[in-house]
Amino acid sequence: MSDGAPKHPYHLVDPSPWPALASLGAFLLVFGLTLGMHPEMLGPHVESIVKAVNWWVVAPGLLLVLAVMYWWWSDVIVESRKFHTAVVQLGLRYGMILFIASEVLFFAAFFWAFFDSALYPNSPEMPIRTEADGGVWPPKGISVIAPFDLPFMNTLILLLSGTTVTWAHHAILEGNKRDAVRGLLLTVILGACFTGIQAFEYMHAPFHFGENIYSSTFFMATGFHGFHVLVGTTFLLVCLFRAMDNQFTPKQHFGFEAAAWYWHFVDVVWLFLFFCVYWWGSGKAPIALH
Repeated sequence: MSDGAPKHPYHLVDPSPWPALASLGAFLLVFGLTLGMHPEMLGPHVESIVKAVNWWVVAPGLLLVLAVMYWWWSDVIVESRKFHTAVVQLGLRYGMILFIASEVLFFAAFFWAFFDSALYPNSPEMPIRTEADGGVWPPKGISVIAPFDLPFMNTLILLLSGTTVTWAHHAILEGNKRDAVRGLLLTVILGACFTGIQAFEYMHAPFHFGENIYSSTFFMATGFHGFHVLVGTTFLLVCLFRAMDNQFTPKQHFGFEAAAWYWHFVDVVWLFLFFCVYWWGSGKAPIALH
């Protein structure tokens, strides 16, 4: 290393504050969400404060997470232009695969909660739940969202976005900047449309979060998926700006590749949500009319 040239293909990153700050932000965000759902858990004095600020209790953690995402990923983009050799890119791909695997398990927990209640609504081992839900699924008194209304429209939107992001990927591999930008722009627009439609659906939902086990599992599963769509849309928006700036080449475009993998994962999770939660999970409950 006496001549200053690296003797290996790996990237030894400089000391960075972002991992520690990201962990702190994640802790504050989860703590805020838990406190928002259970304001009584720290006693009556804290409960009154939490109820006064409402869901703003999640703001510190959310803002810190977003700030770290911006600064950390900005550093990674700068590093990618010089240090992301073929070996480094291979390691990044393995890391992204493991991250998506952890996300699969994350959503598996919500599906587990939903199916546990949906398949055994009249469980003798849990008489409290049976009494609360009336021994049927969905629980008595619930009117569900029509699966082939807005949810089906969102399904078509996400499936279409999967084709446009694939179009952009093939364009990058062929060195076609114009079509890469077009495909990414359409994908971002479709992602924004999905988020807007889901926000409208939430505002007109016939049930609220804490009403019963059906509403809680519904909002947790679909809400966290909506958050992932928002993150994925932002991810692809950054890729759009990078594509416009000629930062992707056929051999150097892992940032886009990671975003595309993440987006396809979001697509697949939504298909499970649509078929299991919206369609099968609605059972014979009455459809809410808007």
